[in-house]
Amino acid sequence: MKKMLKGLLCAGLALAAVVPFVSCKKEATGPIELTIWTHEDQNRTALEKRFIEEFQKANPNITVNYVTYPSGKIKDIIVAGFAANQGPDIFNLEINDSYPFVANGRVAPVDTAAAGYKNQKALIDAYMDKMLDPVTVDGKVYGLPLELTNWCIYLNKKMMRDAGLDPERNAPKSWEDIMQISKQIAVHNGEIITRRGFDFRYPYYLISWMPMVEQLGGQLISDDGKTAIVNDAAWIRALDYMRDFGPRGANLGSPTYTAARKIFDNNNNEIAMSLSGLYQEQRMASTNPDFFKSDDWAVIPYPQWVDKKNVVPCHYYGHYYMVNAQKSKEQQSAAWKLLGYMLSHAEDYLKEVAIVQPMKSLFESETFKNMPYSNVFAEDLQKGTIVYYAENSPKIDALLKTAVESVMLSGVPSESALATLKKSVQEVLDEQ
Repeated sequence: MKKMLKGLLCAGLALAAVVPFVSCKKEATGPIELTIWTHEDQNRTALEKRFIEEFQKANPNITVNYVTYPSGKIKDIIVAGFAANQGPDIFNLEINDSYPFVANGRVAPVDTAAAGYKNQKALIDAYMDKMLDPVTVDGKVYGLPLELTNWCIYLNKKMMRDAGLDPERNAPKSWEDIMQISKQIAVHNGEIITRRGFDFRYPYYLISWMPMVEQLGGQLISDDGKTAIVNDAAWIRALDYMRDFGPRGANLGSPTYTAARKIFDNNNNEIAMSLSGLYQEQRMASTNPDFFKSDDWAVIPYPQWVDKKNVVPCHYYGHYYMVNAQKSKEQQSAAWKLLGYMLSHAEDYLKEVAIVQPMKSLFESETFKNMPYSNVFAEDLQKGTIVYYAENSPKIDALLKTAVESVMLSGVPSESALATLKKSVQEVLDEQ
């Protein structure tokens, strides 16, 4: 089973690609009802509901029910739905959560004709190199990308200046810088942090914490896929950093606080640095347009250790729209037709929601190039690798959470946490 997808080859960026034309011509079929389950995003919901309305007008035999759930709950809801054989027609999750559905035969392969493509080669050629690999099994593609996301650091330059730091000269480049700058910015009321310099993206450890380990030469799984946790020293150092950063160390951040990305732009000067994706810009433009239009913020690359062995940016991940294999062929075809229509509007998704579909044409568009700091995201993306995905990835992500948070919150020594993690991940591997 494929465990990792190495790199995003950007040589193909210069190649021309044609966004598929998707016909909205009415089909001679009986009434069809489709249900979509997706995660909440106010701006995307408005955009997709507009596409659905257009699609339904052109296809009056198809009715679409669009249902959103909180991003922290949707995985459990979808898992429960499929377990009861009552899953939706269409759904999306992060690839490390959705890949088990592919591996277990719960989703249908893309109906390329219904989605608006001449054939599968035309579908694959429309996307950047390897972007469909995570949803390709035995030569068949099982999902279409809603978005490809990587995270960089949003920097509040005003808070930097207020702490006596020059945001141009003192912008952090290393994890050592992050620690030192956070100490200079943080304000405490007893043990409570009232102002943070930086905080991590909890609980997305596979995406945003594993790169810290890999920068030091550590691996989650050995190259042959048989051994869990490679290079103990790298893991212990990364765990020690979390201990020193958290409540039992310098008390600079914690999983128990409001997510950094939710308060970054709220004018209350609560946090100076937050990990987030390009989509954060659209949210800032909606919630705090004055701040968004100001020169008080910037985006900088994902930090690296001073003595790094490898340059590893934050892992990127994708949300792929998938279709339930239990539905009738007519429903599957209608579902792919709807998805083909919605996803043929890549520039609209970028302009209105700031999410990136990994299409060659989009990355060459002026729309992408004109997004503030899109070059920072593109450069980190070029050097990045996709998050670990496999049938067992949800279990492993949960084990990482336990290990990191036991060190940060419960005072478990890094060596003990690592020993438990290694044993548990090995057991997961051995179950396959």
